[in-house]
Amino acid sequence: MTQAEKLLALHTKYAEYNTCELKNTATQAVFGSGNPSAEIVFIGEAPGKKEDETGVPFVGAAGKFLDEMLSRANLKREDIYITNIVKYRPEGNRDPTPEEIAACESWLHEEISTIKPKVIVTLGRYSLNHFIPDVKISEVHGKAFRRNIQGLGEYVFFALYHPAAALYNGSMRETLIEDFLKVPKLVKQTKKDS
Repeated sequence: MTQAEKLLALHTKYAEYNTCELKNTATQAVFGSGNPSAEIVFIGEAPGKKEDETGVPFVGAAGKFLDEMLSRANLKREDIYITNIVKYRPEGNRDPTPEEIAACESWLHEEISTIKPKVIVTLGRYSLNHFIPDVKISEVHGKAFRRNIQGLGEYVFFALYHPAAALYNGSMRETLIEDFLKVPKLVKQTKKDS
């Protein structure tokens, strides 16, 4: 079974058996997408309206900005893998609850274990705090952390503001781009260290 087939089987299984309450109001589950053997996995918060309609993560305005940053870093969507901590859209694009995040946790962790990336880039505070609780994104954005996550293993995490933050606050745009451009160097360094 190829990596892509393993991921599809995983998504199909969890979409059927997942108990997340968001499943009842969303149009569909939004699976992760991209390279199933990616060295970099980006993890956002939750699907938005466009993602709920299309079933593809990061295709709205925040996704367009993410694509722009990937291009500046000489990366393409085909090079990376992108997913969310919850797989269903919260109504009205509200923040996911701890219960909703917990209901999707094994799905996310199995997704990561299947891909085995060199670096996990957290997009926004919910994604960051899922793996590294009790830190503030305003204090740690643009920084890398090596953490051993119970049931998942050791990974390098890199904290970024969510691309949507730059859409609502133009002054964050340059900070986010500057932080984002550190990602390829971090991957190279992580490969040397392993």
